[in-house]
Amino acid sequence: MKNIAVFASGRGSNFVRIYQSIAEGKIPARIRCLITDNEHAGAIDFARQKKLPVYTESPKNYAAPNLFGEALLQILKKHDTEWIVLAGYLKKIPDNVVGAYANRIVNIHPALLPSFGGSGMYGQRVHQAVYDSGAKISGVTVHLVNTEYDRGPIVMQRSVNIEDCRSPEEIAETVLRVEHIVYSEALRKLLTCDFEVSGNRVVFKPDTQ
Repeated sequence: MKNIAVFASGRGSNFVRIYQSIAEGKIPARIRCLITDNEHAGAIDFARQKKLPVYTESPKNYAAPNLFGEALLQILKKHDTEWIVLAGYLKKIPDNVVGAYANRIVNIHPALLPSFGGSGMYGQRVHQAVYDSGAKISGVTVHLVNTEYDRGPIVMQRSVNIEDCRSPEEIAETVLRVEHIVYSEALRKLLTCDFEVSGNRVVFKPDTQ
């Protein structure tokens, strides 16, 4: 069982689904705490219902990113955190946290990276960009986090047919249903299988899958 910390900025639908998957025995992990930058995040209500420790830390309260990172690292150390799972977290992870948790920070992006990613591309902005592009296929990408937005090694992808979607909102609904499934699958593999990073992809060793 791995100790994980969940980072979320909003309602935390992926956080809820991850919690449920753990409860169902699909992910061998314990959620030790929730860290958020938003004191009004819906994820806080769920965490408190489940009696999970909640920490609100915003980078705007620190003079430099590394100081913000030090505050996060203190919380993570307190809870013996082994992995960090981002569930709709909108702030950049400080470099010193990325260094301390190299290849142990996981994120899910609601499109097929490297398309429709990068700074400022999150949530509905992604689905609007996909819709405006005229693309008929979208999807989700689970990736490890490095020091660049949405550029970390890709763990798992799943495509979604959006040919019949008539708005960015319809795309969002269609993709979200797949997000919840794929994220749990990817987390289970990362926590139970040996892997290596080759180029910009995660390669699982055949004898451990």
